[in-house]
Amino acid sequence: MPLLDDHDAVGLAALVRRREVSARELVDLAIERIEARNPALNAVIHRQYERAQREADGPLPDGPLTGVPFLLKDFKGREAGEPYHMSCRALRDIDYRPRTSSPLALAFRAAGLIPLGRTNVPEMALVGTTEPALYGPTHNPWDLSRSPGGSSGGSAAAVAAGMLPAAHANDISGSIRIPAAHCGIVGLKPTRGRVVLSAADPIVGMNVEGVVSRTVRDTAVLLDAITTTTAWWPAPVLSRPLASEVGADPGRLRVGLWTTAFNGAVVDAGCVQAADDTAALLASLGHQVNEGAPAALSEPGLWAAAKVALNAQAANEADHWTDRLGRPLGEADVEPTSWASISAGRAVTAPQVLDVLEQLQGFAAQAQSWWNEFDLLVTPTTAAPPTVLGEYLSKYESGRGSAFTRPFNVTGNPAMSLPLGWPADGLPRGVQLIAAYGREDVLIRVASQLEAAAPWKHRRPEPRRDDAR
Repeated sequence: MPLLDDHDAVGLAALVRRREVSARELVDLAIERIEARNPALNAVIHRQYERAQREADGPLPDGPLTGVPFLLKDFKGREAGEPYHMSCRALRDIDYRPRTSSPLALAFRAAGLIPLGRTNVPEMALVGTTEPALYGPTHNPWDLSRSPGGSSGGSAAAVAAGMLPAAHANDISGSIRIPAAHCGIVGLKPTRGRVVLSAADPIVGMNVEGVVSRTVRDTAVLLDAITTTTAWWPAPVLSRPLASEVGADPGRLRVGLWTTAFNGAVVDAGCVQAADDTAALLASLGHQVNEGAPAALSEPGLWAAAKVALNAQAANEADHWTDRLGRPLGEADVEPTSWASISAGRAVTAPQVLDVLEQLQGFAAQAQSWWNEFDLLVTPTTAAPPTVLGEYLSKYESGRGSAFTRPFNVTGNPAMSLPLGWPADGLPRGVQLIAAYGREDVLIRVASQLEAAAPWKHRRPEPRRDDAR
């Protein structure tokens, strides 16, 4: 199936446009690849193959990615009539299927993408590993004993394994960037308010929708497809589409390098080396590199306030389902870690929520001044490599997963993980690039420069012998 290996989403769409391959052929190839490789990975949990085949045979929207197969995450990736469970047993038991599609899903379809199903997530997307009790763990394609990260772990594993070129992801504390780092692919968290949301986001815009992909240009084109100017917190308007920034000269950037975890977590040597090597590569490309990062990001108060906000969000999500279930979501309905977050969130008072929001906005404002002196910040994406399945709560929840990612959900800056770390242990390490508020254009320019200088296209996990198609 060289088509899926030799072309990214933009390349596949070009083949469809030139009628060198049909949308139905691409859908069938992706279905065959999913069925061959998913048994070892458990990345795809809901399938809508017949619907996708009918859609591929019929008229499709004239979009930038017409005819390209795609996967939606089973958190916020709602489509009318399709199962939507968030790995929550209570929703599975009532066979919940939304009556309407989310604005985000509609935007992906308007781009011409053809969804084949939904990917695995931790329950309610609450933790940084994809090991739900309901559907079982997703395995990292680089090492089946390890997690692909979370909460977009199913999407990242599917893309890394070559099932298709890109998939939906979202990020409230690192859930695009962490799985991208652990699976050796690209993941960009857009600026707050840049893209369509699947639903209202009450906690200062910490949650952002996006994608994971194998190439910088796929990420650029996909984000263009879901960009909006009507968000609750509209992002600064870009001067031109992100697709036009691919390959553009970034100029001489002022780059800050920071490898100490913002929350004090221990940082793995391979993660530090990946960031150091990227900084050296940027220097060799003519950029000015110095150590430094916004001091506000290391403030203990930021981390404490963000945790309260995330728990409150969990409680809000749980209470959202009361009408559909006919009763409140209770302890017996969810996993212990989910219940701990929900319970903590329900205990937060309205004055406490307002105080937390004020604190988070203050930290965000303090951090922004740093970008008056710098254009780009380089950090490891995570403080540790992917954890062994079953060990997240005991080893990884020490804050190593989101040690470098969560602050930028608070500040709203665009942040991107690139697969630039490849140590001898065979586990990829991501490097995070963060630009000033609203400057995804800078990220795409420098990311495409790094992709050309240190290409990763050839770096792919070896399929198992029984799923080598």
